[in-house]
Amino acid sequence: MLTLRVKIFDFDLERFILLHEDDLKASQYFQEDRVVIKHQDREIFGVIYSTRTLVNKGEVGLPKNLAKELKVNNGDIVYIEHAERPKSLPFIRKKMNGDKLKKEEIYLIVDEMVNGNLGYIEISAFVTSIYINGMDMDEIESLAIRMAETGETINWESTIFDVHSIGGIPGNKYALLTVPIVASAGLKIPKTSSRAITSAAGTADVMEVLTRVDLTSDEIKKVVSETNGCLVWGGAIDLAPADDITIQVERPLNIDPKPLLLSSVLAKKLAMSVNKLVIDIPTGYEAKVKNIKEASALARDFISLGDRLNIQLECAITYGNQPIGRAIGPALEAREALKALENYKEAPSSLIEKSLSLAGILLEMGGVAPYGEGKDLAEDILASGKAHEKFLEIVVAQGGKEIESDDIELGKYKVDIHSPIDGYVTRISNHKITKIAKEAGCPNDKKAGIYLNVKVGNKVEKGDLLFTIYSSSEERLRAAAKLARVIYPIKVEGMLLKRISRF
Repeated sequence: MLTLRVKIFDFDLERFILLHEDDLKASQYFQEDRVVIKHQDREIFGVIYSTRTLVNKGEVGLPKNLAKELKVNNGDIVYIEHAERPKSLPFIRKKMNGDKLKKEEIYLIVDEMVNGNLGYIEISAFVTSIYINGMDMDEIESLAIRMAETGETINWESTIFDVHSIGGIPGNKYALLTVPIVASAGLKIPKTSSRAITSAAGTADVMEVLTRVDLTSDEIKKVVSETNGCLVWGGAIDLAPADDITIQVERPLNIDPKPLLLSSVLAKKLAMSVNKLVIDIPTGYEAKVKNIKEASALARDFISLGDRLNIQLECAITYGNQPIGRAIGPALEAREALKALENYKEAPSSLIEKSLSLAGILLEMGGVAPYGEGKDLAEDILASGKAHEKFLEIVVAQGGKEIESDDIELGKYKVDIHSPIDGYVTRISNHKITKIAKEAGCPNDKKAGIYLNVKVGNKVEKGDLLFTIYSSSEERLRAAAKLARVIYPIKVEGMLLKRISRF
């Protein structure tokens, strides 16, 4: 056993601890050994790495996330000893071989993932094996249940509604309209959302422009009891923490295994005790789901898993070949959503159409509107101003202030990008738009983003404004503008597409 003083580093790393090279050589431990770090009645798992400069002899370097988990401060004494080999490793190898896992085996993998007993390499192996070999519905059900059970859960006394998009489309701010419409009709819809992972803005990033999103469970219950709805960040209440762990692997590998997509979405809904749910599946050449056939298959899997978990679930396959609305980036999207609530007739038709369609399905599921008439009722609620009033009520209940769309500040630096030729807009690349928005500073710079002046099908002349890039940083704006002029996110073509001659 080693006895060491804590030195805390101001960064987060999964299970990464630092020992001085001399301390390591004088002990029975080696580089990349798995160990238990103990302090009073708490203990966490870590993996040893050595250094000659970052810590002194007699110290152990802990990232701030591990220090917080262990509840230690700089200078505290901790004890380090060997950790047992993870019991779930044989089951990870079993899935790597393409075999079906039993419920108990999946439970153990999730438990060891959440308690920190599995390192990045083991978790990567598990995620990759799922990506390659898949899972059947029995395995996915077990994975969803255990992911929900290992985190915080919120119980309610009434029927709970929710809507969730699998994402992948820039400007997908529909929830800021759909939630207040449904809440205005008397249905309870506590919407938990994520921050951006690969996109320019997650729903939580957009909502945070207007109000708090890091609410506790008790605060969420209070807001919903007062307003019927909320729009908060799920990460603040530790819903299905295994999902956040696997995302750290999926992100750099740029994969999203279907079993993990299904289980992680419904695990979080289980944790929120959702009874009735609509899943939005955007579909298009640059969306997560490329065509209607793939989307229909995914929808059937969602519905099947929902039946197993006692969640009444419907899916909406939506258009995903270009951004939703014209605004991409937290502040820009918050402004566009608020403008739509203030006067929906002046809002982009794609945003209104999607928001009303999803709200309409929920209203029908809740028995507020007859089948086929939910969208009309949703439009009536939006047109009456009730949704706008409800949204501001939610904003205030979550800790914000009433605000008008024109009061939302955008990045003080901006640049306009113009069309190089006459023609028609034939394509807007979701991937390229997102890449440019992130170069401008999204999502960390909430005032950064892109405002589209054109959509697919619009006729333009040479010199017409295509889009504007915003940023709080002049340097970032220059980099984003340079990138935009290199990758051309908006394709403009004339009527003559190609000329072929005999020469």
